[in-house]
Amino acid sequence: MDTLLSFATVLTATILALFAALGLHWLLLRAAFLLMQPATASRRAAQPAIVHGTRLVAHAYAQRR
Repeated sequence: MDTLLSFATVLTATILALFAALGLHWLLLRAAFLLMQPATASRRAAQPAIVHGTRLVAHAYAQRR
């Protein structure tokens, strides 16, 4: 009887540890994806001031050549 109780205790602890590990793995995977999200390419158009400045620099460089 003691052997069966010990086996059931070990089995229950193993199943609980499995679910705890799966839950922790899922949370860490979601956190990793959330941290990677800002690294994606931005779909916003370039700001007009930057485009205008780039055009001015290119024009000035072309005049010096």
